Amino acid sequence: MNSKQTAFIYTEEFLHYSFHEEHPFNQNRLLLTKDLLEMSGALCQDQIIEPQLIDEKWLYAVHSNDYVEAVKQASNGQEIDQHKYGIGTHDTPGFKHMYEASLITASGSLEACYQVLSGKVKHALNIAGGLHHGFPTRASGFCIFNDIAIAIQYIRKNYNLKVLYIDTDAHHGGDGVQQCFYDDPNVCTVSFHETGRYLYPGTGKISERGIKGGFGYCFNFPLDAFTEDQSYLEVFKESIESITEYFKPDIIISQHGVDTHALDPLTHLHCTLHIFEEIPKIINKLAHKYCDGKWVALGGGGYDIWRVVPRAWAQLWRVMNDDQIFEGKINLDWLDKWNKLAPFPLPLRMARL
Repeated sequence: MNSKQTAFIYTEEFLHYSFHEEHPFNQNRLLLTKDLLEMSGALCQDQIIEPQLIDEKWLYAVHSNDYVEAVKQASNGQEIDQHKYGIGTHDTPGFKHMYEASLITASGSLEACYQVLSGKVKHALNIAGGLHHGFPTRASGFCIFNDIAIAIQYIRKNYNLKVLYIDTDAHHGGDGVQQCFYDDPNVCTVSFHETGRYLYPGTGKISERGIKGGFGYCFNFPLDAFTEDQSYLEVFKESIESITEYFKPDIIISQHGVDTHALDPLTHLHCTLHIFEEIPKIINKLAHKYCDGKWVALGGGGYDIWRVVPRAWAQLWRVMNDDQIFEGKINLDWLDKWNKLAPFPLPLRMARL
């Protein structure tokens, strides 16, 4: 693929979405990934697009007025109702300028949609996006504004297209995104996640199928703890191909949380880097078969930021860019830079481990 047909949405302002130094949601993973791509020659400067700040009206397309106002107040250090709005909890503490940081993150995902739907590119990636636990009236699970739901509303209202949303994070992503479109037959949500018997948020049962006109357009595939590559990919490939054929979307939005890896400290699935090569390949084929290639990919969870996240998202980018996956040794300049900061020696190879 020509380099200008794939967009990498990025700004240093994404790094401001940061709760505190000990919080597992560590935005150094964005820098680690971008550096790995650039130092390996896989990311060209003409592919990097800085997002334009979105109009607040798109926040209100998903979130309630009082919740957005509460985020603004917490952003300025004012006290808000923690129980009502979900901000100030252990998982989602407030931080200075959280409103601005959350807004630019959502702007990145809308920029990705604009780049694809305006015909400037076929594919676009925002690794800072994918905050799928945000609800219309409260924050949850590290997520303040639900950039995914906002992006889908942007597509629905501006282009009137059918959207297939695919979520492969270990945590059920349907709790936020699913709720927003549970009765909408034009948005099909599909989530592959660790069963809620053991893991937050405890939702995502097979029986959650949608309501009213949206019944039959919501699919959940809860996976048992210690599910490995072969089992995961068998479920994913057969299911997503059938669902895509059934729904016939105009565009695909995918969330690529990489906390399904066996090394992730917060989850219990047992996958390797192999699935982070295969999942994007399958989605890419479906996007070109049904959507003329229109595909927006977002980041998500992933809490082994040193050994897993940069390698996994680098493979995602390579697939989106129609390049060969990374193999062999990792770039020495990248290793030299980040080994000085890492708490343990970094992997030397892009191996499927």
